[in-house]
Amino acid sequence: MLLKELTEAMGPSGFETEIREIIRKYATARVDKAYTDVLGSLIVEKNTAAAGPRVMLDAHMDEVALMIVHVEDNGLLRFRPIGGVDPRVLVSKPVLIGDKRIYGVIGAKPIHLQEPSERREPLGFKQLFVDIGAKDKADALESVQLGDVAMFTTRYGEMGDNCAKGKSFDDRVGCGVLLEVLEDSYDLPLFGSFSVQEEVGLRGATVTAHRIQPDIAIALEGTICLDVVDAPGHGQGTLMGKGPAFTVLDGNTIANKEFLDFMVAVAEKNDIPYQFRRVKGGSNDFGIIHQTRNGVVGGAISVPVRYIHAPAQVISLDDYHNAIRLVKVLLREIAAKSWQH
Repeated sequence: MLLKELTEAMGPSGFETEIREIIRKYATARVDKAYTDVLGSLIVEKNTAAAGPRVMLDAHMDEVALMIVHVEDNGLLRFRPIGGVDPRVLVSKPVLIGDKRIYGVIGAKPIHLQEPSERREPLGFKQLFVDIGAKDKADALESVQLGDVAMFTTRYGEMGDNCAKGKSFDDRVGCGVLLEVLEDSYDLPLFGSFSVQEEVGLRGATVTAHRIQPDIAIALEGTICLDVVDAPGHGQGTLMGKGPAFTVLDGNTIANKEFLDFMVAVAEKNDIPYQFRRVKGGSNDFGIIHQTRNGVVGGAISVPVRYIHAPAQVISLDDYHNAIRLVKVLLREIAAKSWQH
């Protein structure tokens, strides 16, 4: 299954080789051309000789993860985060390290040995380590090297009322949407950007947008969802199962109102449920794409993700499939010149 393969692949920021080759395998038969740029983003082209605006769809391949930066004499590994990782959710979580997939467990001082003052403070990265069962430093270095990356181990699985869990829906869910959209043909020049290093500063899309030079761009993303018990309405961001979300305002973007109204009208015309992302925090690749050259019109369409940037994340498959439907009809409406800027 596509989402299973995408979410279980290794692809921390700056180390996207494995996930890129999986995406390339699916994309090649669906596009006219596929190639990799200097930073490692995968760019695909479809029907580029057609008349009409150049449309760019972007989804980033990378995921938050950890990097091994030191080995203690006793063989325990110290690490730093790659991207926005909350250390409070890491204790006892299993990880896989490097290309060899060395198994490890994130550990900390047990509560029995903590002073009362320590129990009142959340654990930080300095208090955490990865245990791979090594007897000492030399033993650990036979399996793991400094600079190796560690990813979470959560397997894809479906659960509950048409939901799914996995380790990296941010943003493998967007990659899945983009791949599914590429299955169809559209009467316009279409470019796909499977970008690298979004989680550490929107870096890949900065380069791909300059290369593609789109007239219209849409970022496909997994986004914040906190619709759980006792969560305040203003802090929920999105609601899982209520449809893909449009960005109005985030850390890098204020939506183009004309294009936002166009996307809303298309969703309503086709009876596709939608919602608005209701928090300012965070951003996505459109935050940098829209600043390219003379400016790019467009927006972001996101699938709500509970527990985003955590070892286990949850989505509604209804939201995922509705995002696919929405992007497909948007492209057809753009090709039919329903959008005029």
